[in-house]
Amino acid sequence: MKKVVHKMRLSQQDAHYGGGLVDGAKVLALFGDVATELLILNDGDEGLFRAYDTVEFLAPLYAGDFIEVEAVLTHIGNTSRKMTFACYKIIQSRSDINSSAAELLDKKILVTKAVGTCVVPKEKQRF
Repeated sequence: MKKVVHKMRLSQQDAHYGGGLVDGAKVLALFGDVATELLILNDGDEGLFRAYDTVEFLAPLYAGDFIEVEAVLTHIGNTSRKMTFACYKIIQSRSDINSSAAELLDKKILVTKAVGTCVVPKEKQRF
């Protein structure tokens, strides 16, 4: 089972709604990034994202939050690659205290989860 994990901070530029709320589409774009890395590790090619089977938005994200985004390769077909995705909040912005306050969470919060399929054409698979 191959797995890729990226950690990053969400900035004010990622905020799309009032109160610094980050659009769920940002997380889907990040799922695409971890999927691409996983395909490169597995096939030596970026491949293409084909479809999501499921996507669940479970908790909000805000500018200043730190997240962990992961992809796990769960099935390898002839050209298809099935993956599970998860986004966790690991550090939470605490603008209620002051503009630069934040806290490490005791337990990471599952914010978004998904299942998707990517495709790497046979002629582009190198491994």
